[in-house]
Amino acid sequence: MEAASLPAALELAAGGGAGLSPEKRAVLGASLVLLQRDYRFERVWFWGCIQGVRGAYYIAEGLGPDRAAPRSRLYRCGGWAGPHRSSVQGTSTSPGSLNCVEWSLLPPATEEMVAQAEQLKGRFQGDPSFEYEHIEINAADAERLFEDGKEPMIKEEARLLATIEQIDKAVGIIPRGAFVKTPLGSVHENRNFEGLSLMEAKKLSSYFHFTEPFNLKNKTLLEKADLDPSTDFLDSLEHDIPQGSWTVHLEKGDTVVVLRSLLWLGLTFYHVPMTKQYGYVYFGTGEKNFDLPFML
Repeated sequence: MEAASLPAALELAAGGGAGLSPEKRAVLGASLVLLQRDYRFERVWFWGCIQGVRGAYYIAEGLGPDRAAPRSRLYRCGGWAGPHRSSVQGTSTSPGSLNCVEWSLLPPATEEMVAQAEQLKGRFQGDPSFEYEHIEINAADAERLFEDGKEPMIKEEARLLATIEQIDKAVGIIPRGAFVKTPLGSVHENRNFEGLSLMEAKKLSSYFHFTEPFNLKNKTLLEKADLDPSTDFLDSLEHDIPQGSWTVHLEKGDTVVVLRSLLWLGLTFYHVPMTKQYGYVYFGTGEKNFDLPFML
């Protein structure tokens, strides 16, 4: 969700019970403004919070002019049970604190990193330096590690990045028409977007996954003929598998449409119809709901 309107946005998405205290909202809102200035991002989004056993990770994303370009992801630890020295910034936090002024920049996610993180089960610890051991890797990497006398492992910081990547690809969404794709392939915010109507806002087909399309590529030329290539360049939610993985609610006196993911519990998207107000935020444990097929 947009950092500039963080307090109001969190209020709109708070129907599920998750959120931040007024004090944390104030600190976080101020620090995100500084983050945008220091890193010279065009926009900053507050992505959400992953709660670990000993503390939480607060996550932000920095965007440039092309919204389809890879995003810069940053995190801040808060409230875990020991001092931590950041591997990026070289700063420390005291036990139980929420220092949202200084952020650690995460490296780009790799396919190998995501594949390894998918093998890990259970809660996050809340310590970026924590190491998970005995993960399965390919034969070449296993032989190299064996020669070096090392055990296959992955740090929690890498798991954090891979989980953010997974959630963004699976349930990071935008309303139809909010972004436009230029003939050169870059994606920008649509200045003419004035929000969905209430009727359209209640349909899953009015929302798109903000990631590389998969179903769209498999459509026939006849099916694509009815689509506007400048706005219909992403996959809609109506074909998500399994069906029923999204819930749609009207809240705040039927003035806000809220979508919640049952696949990644804790992901909430909101949109105020007939306005430009929309966004999503995640408050959860960073664990995928593998029981969903049995719940539907």
